[in-house]
Amino acid sequence: MEKSSSCGFHCIKIKDIGVKLGKDEILKNVSIHIHCGELTVIIGRNGAGKSTLLKAILGEVKHTGTIEFFDIKQEKYQNLKIGYVPQSINVEKHMPTTVYDFMAAIISNKPIWVKKYKDVYEKIKENLKVFQAENLIDKSIGDLSGGELQRVLLSIATIDNPNLLILDEPVSGIDRNGIKEFFNLVDILKKEYDMAIILVSHDFNLVKKFADKVVLLDKTIIKQGTPEEIFSSKEYKERFED
Repeated sequence: MEKSSSCGFHCIKIKDIGVKLGKDEILKNVSIHIHCGELTVIIGRNGAGKSTLLKAILGEVKHTGTIEFFDIKQEKYQNLKIGYVPQSINVEKHMPTTVYDFMAAIISNKPIWVKKYKDVYEKIKENLKVFQAENLIDKSIGDLSGGELQRVLLSIATIDNPNLLILDEPVSGIDRNGIKEFFNLVDILKKEYDMAIILVSHDFNLVKKFADKVVLLDKTIIKQGTPEEIFSSKEYKERFED
């Protein structure tokens, strides 16, 4: 993953997204504009449709509306490349597969079970270095702590320079120090790599510190704006302080 010179010329337009499950309307008329170098955090109560919105953006659920990636500088639409870090993955304790094996199987077409390829190894190590995780490359996936595993998943999600990084409550099961470290890494991706990021989080203190934009979702967008605007709004207080 290469550092960006902060282009500021990319805009992702999520326009009028709607999702129905049978007769139930899960999402309605959701529109968000996201720019490169910006962290957009989606908040809402349980059942508000946060995970469904992420699945719609990822193309995992049928939806109405459109998702467009517009290059303002070149004045044209492009294909949107997305990186994704889920809430968790199932990893067996003491699973012998190394971080290198795990990542190489995802990013390379070479038969990794035959031997280690120097170019693949160096590419993986360089990307892990962004997340202070290069020392984990030969460690078994099953022996990683929760925080270490999330660093590896971040590295996988960003190794091919996505236009948009989606993080679905990625700090579940991580201790307080690990959560702060994770948010600091996300801040680096935003500021130094000019990455557009969507994050679902319930840690409102860290959201206030790191978010550029907060979207309050309750099946539709109730309010969006700066952290200060959202957390001082009556719409937020009605849903989280009553």
